[in-house]
Amino acid sequence: MPTTTTAASYGAISSPTTTTWQPPPPPTNLIPTPRSWREFLDISAFSRPHSYDDAMVRLRRNLTYFQFNYAAVILLIVFLSLLWQPVSMIVFLILLVAWFFLYFSRNGPLVILNRTIDDRIILCGLGIVTVVGLVSTHVGVNVLVSLIVGVVVVGLHASFRVIEDLYVDDESGLHSVVGGTQVPPITNYTPI
Repeated sequence: MPTTTTAASYGAISSPTTTTWQPPPPPTNLIPTPRSWREFLDISAFSRPHSYDDAMVRLRRNLTYFQFNYAAVILLIVFLSLLWQPVSMIVFLILLVAWFFLYFSRNGPLVILNRTIDDRIILCGLGIVTVVGLVSTHVGVNVLVSLIVGVVVVGLHASFRVIEDLYVDDESGLHSVVGGTQVPPITNYTPI
């Protein structure tokens, strides 16, 4: 049986005969990064936003950059609201252990059944379990009020904290206003 070989022409793309599917590498931003509390509470980094759009940009960037710190602040506010509820305090301390192991003290991404779990899913899941666990101890109003206070505190901090001195890596889709690099537009078109 004669074999035929075809010569590859210039610009031709050869395809491999056998392909094996490999899963893409997991994103590197799945681990919450604790930021310095000194940086988080730096009074000189606060200023009034110039416009609503400026406040929203600050809010989005700060929520991404200080995600770890904001979760800790909200948990502290919920903890303080439960000081006079002993049963709820015990439930909260048990849930705090879950927060510690699943969110605050991880060294790598969480992998369950060979799947990497995104940090936002862990954060939402732990938040829902915490609220349901505390509401089941009949302190629903305390939890609701403390969550509202926590969201207001986080929102005010995030919208008044300037973002010019922050560095958020490009893999998360955000980067510093000062140190950001812009891709120049493609202007050399080739007519077809």
